[in-house]
Amino acid sequence: MTDESAREIRHVLQSATPWGLAWQAGSDGPKLMRADQLRDPEHRGRLQTMMESTHKAAASRGEDYAFRFCSYPMLDAYREKWAEGSAQDILLEHLNTQEYLGLLRDVTGIDALKKADAQATFYGPNHFLATHDDSHVAEGWRVAYVLNFADADWRPEWGGYLNFHDEDGDIVAGWKPRFNALNLFLVPQRHAVAYVPPFAPAGRFAITGWARDR
Repeated sequence: MTDESAREIRHVLQSATPWGLAWQAGSDGPKLMRADQLRDPEHRGRLQTMMESTHKAAASRGEDYAFRFCSYPMLDAYREKWAEGSAQDILLEHLNTQEYLGLLRDVTGIDALKKADAQATFYGPNHFLATHDDSHVAEGWRVAYVLNFADADWRPEWGGYLNFHDEDGDIVAGWKPRFNALNLFLVPQRHAVAYVPPFAPAGRFAITGWARDR
C-alpha cells in the first residue's frame, strides 16, 4: 500500500477498533469476548477463567490447541452491520475487489480464488497462537494472508513472529512482524504466532484471513 494508506490503517487499528478477545483452550472454543463484554465488570470472572484455561491448554503435553489474541472479526461485523460504513467495512470491500484478488491470483498462480475474508488482529503481551495447519479445505481456504501494520522497529525478543514448523517441531522459517508488508502462504501448512512476552510494546497489528475458491 502507499505509505499514507498504511499509516491510516495503522491508526484505525490502534485507535478506532473495538477490540474483543479471541481464545480457545483445547475443545473449549474458538470463542470471542466482544469489546463491550471485556468492559463489563460481570465478565471479569469469565476473563480470569479464560486466562487459566488457555494457560493450561498451552502447557499440555497432549494435542490441546490454544490461542488468545485481540480480534475484530471484520466479516462478521460486515454481515451483521456492527458499524455499517466503518473503515473496517471499507477495507473488507477493498480486499474483495478484482484488483486485490487479481494480485493474489497472479502471485499464487491459483486462478480459482474468488473472495477473501478478514479479521483485524492485535497481539499484545501474553498473546499467542499455537501450532496448527488451517486445514479447512471444505470451506475453500487456499491461501492465508497477513497484512502487517506492526511497529517498524519490531525486535525479535518481542515475539509475535509468524513461524513455520516441520513435523519434528523445528522452525523452518520465521517472518518478522513488519509495517506495510503482505505475507502469503498456501494452506494447509503448519504454522504459529510466537508468544508475545509481557515486556513487548503494544504494536503487533495486522489484518489476517484467507483467500477462498468458494
